[in-house]
Amino acid sequence: MAQLSDTDTDESAPVVDELRNEIVARLRADLGDAVVDVHQVPQVDLWVRVTPESWRSAGEALRAQGFDYFCFLSAMDWMPSPFGDGENDPTEEVEEDPAASEIRQGYTGGDTRFQMLARVTDTRRHVSVTLKADLPQHDDGTMSIESWIPVYAGANWHERETHEMFGISFDGHPDLRNMYLPGDFEGYPLRKDFPLLARLVKPWPGIVDVEPMPASDDDEGDDS
Repeated sequence: MAQLSDTDTDESAPVVDELRNEIVARLRADLGDAVVDVHQVPQVDLWVRVTPESWRSAGEALRAQGFDYFCFLSAMDWMPSPFGDGENDPTEEVEEDPAASEIRQGYTGGDTRFQMLARVTDTRRHVSVTLKADLPQHDDGTMSIESWIPVYAGANWHERETHEMFGISFDGHPDLRNMYLPGDFEGYPLRKDFPLLARLVKPWPGIVDVEPMPASDDDEGDDS
């Protein structure tokens, strides 16, 4: 007797995400070897790392594919903080852990301490891509990459904030003035080696000196 249906499923069969595969294929066709690495979670999300030289070209390629919504742009300092996690007593000695000082760049890897991150969305197909690029430091320690303003105008203040907090310049940006800090402020607060003095004084979220509550009349009566 022939079975009308087969309820057995092959759980080991890989999930094929044709949409995200197509996006990656078109990026490789547009950028060639500038696509360094790809990480995909089928039906969930997509990360693509490109060379820093192709940063703007990658944005243009995604815009041409229909990624019409700019979500955010920023940078990441992957170096573990030399000050620890800020939750320990700064007066206590901390045992050094070699593994804790290892730089790990997350999905798609990386070769530099600093990386650019940007995310865009195709609102028609309901799919997003996180784009990454390494940020090599020049001989004088500075870092720069092309501005995305000609591609996504909304990148303007994101690049200003990234410049202010990480010290990264954006070639072609018309106005990289500070938005939050005084113009003569020294240092870049979102770099891991920037000392957050409040956390050095006392552990996060802070040791609070609790004063005893004033005694009430009832309390005084209980003591008698």
